[in-house]
Amino acid sequence: MAQQFIALLFILMAIAVLVLIGVFFYFLKVWIRAAMSGARVSLFNLLGMKLRRVPPTLIVDARIRLVKAGLDLDTDALEAHYLAGGNVINVVQALIAADKATIDLTFQRGAAIDLAGRDVYDAVRTSVNPKVIDCPDPAKGTVMLDAVAKDGIRLLVKARVTVRANLERLVGGATEDTIIARVGQGIVSAIGSSLTYKDVLENPDHISRKVLESGLDSQTAFEIVSIDIADISVAGTGARDVANVGAMLETERAEADKKLRQAEAEGRRAMAIAAEQEMRARVQEMQAKVVGAQAEVPLALAEALRKGKLGVMDFYRMQNVIADTSMRESLSEGGSEQPKG
Repeated sequence: MAQQFIALLFILMAIAVLVLIGVFFYFLKVWIRAAMSGARVSLFNLLGMKLRRVPPTLIVDARIRLVKAGLDLDTDALEAHYLAGGNVINVVQALIAADKATIDLTFQRGAAIDLAGRDVYDAVRTSVNPKVIDCPDPAKGTVMLDAVAKDGIRLLVKARVTVRANLERLVGGATEDTIIARVGQGIVSAIGSSLTYKDVLENPDHISRKVLESGLDSQTAFEIVSIDIADISVAGTGARDVANVGAMLETERAEADKKLRQAEAEGRRAMAIAAEQEMRARVQEMQAKVVGAQAEVPLALAEALRKGKLGVMDFYRMQNVIADTSMRESLSEGGSEQPKG
């Protein structure tokens, strides 16, 4: 009985030794790489990672990168972030990049940013090297912003916004879409407050400066560095373009003024024609009065003869005077003609 117990104990010890040897050789490569890199990890920790279903190679590689970059972080924090569903390598790269750029970024903040669904490594790079955002976003089918000045002229504007990531507001802060929407709204509002479109075309920097001073990056994950007007033009009025309200109003106003002046000129012409006709009627009226007065002369002579106020000889002498006068007028008219040839 004792011999059987000893044999069983020996078998168990042999199995345990074989298991330990198997575990050692299984983690030997990872353990040696960590030891040679100065990022020592015990075999028990490697075994615990395997039991917790954490890839030891991933954790060891992340720790090696940190140690080589002059940072030190235990494997427990890395394992916890992996088990939470985070991207361990991405957070480690972000920590290294932030350290080299002298940006204050802790592992807890980086892990929180990563778990929030943000690319923490890209955020650090954007914080060091600001990126440019087109406003409006061409990917959404809008190439230019529409804005109308106070004079009714419609302008097409395109802006470029330079932003830097704000790591402190990256968790819970608004995204790029909010920046684009706010900048677009600010540009439209600034142009709408301009008296004429000429002011905007002459000084586009006033628009960008006014928008930049509005604090559009509040509660966002970015800090606006600059807003630059990339392109600005007056919208067309063709059939294929959206109607430019201001230009159409100017055209219609000019056309209405033209028709008004033509109507006024036509009215004055009609009044002149009416006045001319009236004067001709008055001339005809006066001529009729003269003819009427001349017609009364024979009647007056006849009345004077009947009443004896005019003698027959007096009447003949008056006829002779009239005939003599008529003859002289005929002679004078004939003598005034120049001989031909």
